[in-house]
Amino acid sequence: MPLFAGAGGVLEPILHLFAEEAEVGFQLNLFWIIAQAGSFLLFLVILYFAAFKRIGGVLEERRAKIEQGLRDADEARQEREQAASERLAVLAQARNEAEDILSRAQKVADESRQRDITETRAQLEQMRTQAAADIAAEKDRALADVRSQVAELALAAASRVVGETMTGEREKRLVKEFLAEVGKK
Repeated sequence: MPLFAGAGGVLEPILHLFAEEAEVGFQLNLFWIIAQAGSFLLFLVILYFAAFKRIGGVLEERRAKIEQGLRDADEARQEREQAASERLAVLAQARNEAEDILSRAQKVADESRQRDITETRAQLEQMRTQAAADIAAEKDRALADVRSQVAELALAAASRVVGETMTGEREKRLVKEFLAEVGKK
């Protein structure tokens, strides 16, 4: 009560009424209960519109953002998985193409090597045939040289033995006959 002492005599009778009531005991005043309940409800309505509605809006926005973030994260995960599977598919396709290219290159190399071997064999066979022809021609030329030398020697020997000179036509006829006989042997 010392608090209200400075207010003077105006508050004293009111304080005295409250003091008297407090001494009476426990009483329920229905008017004060309804008034307090009404003010509490009014306080809740004001509090709802002033704070809870805004907080609810903020919480709803936050919930929407979190849900959107979760959807975005799920989409990103799916896209990442899809990109990984596409990357694996592209790698598998690239490996298959590389194997195809490698097998084609190996096939081309084998064909080229076989063609080169065939060409080399053909060239060797041609060279062997040419060499055989050259050898045969050289042999025939050598034999013709030897025959002509033998014929000249035979004519020289015959001219000494016979002691007469042979004429050009007669020599040619005798050489041809001699060579024909040597060619038969």
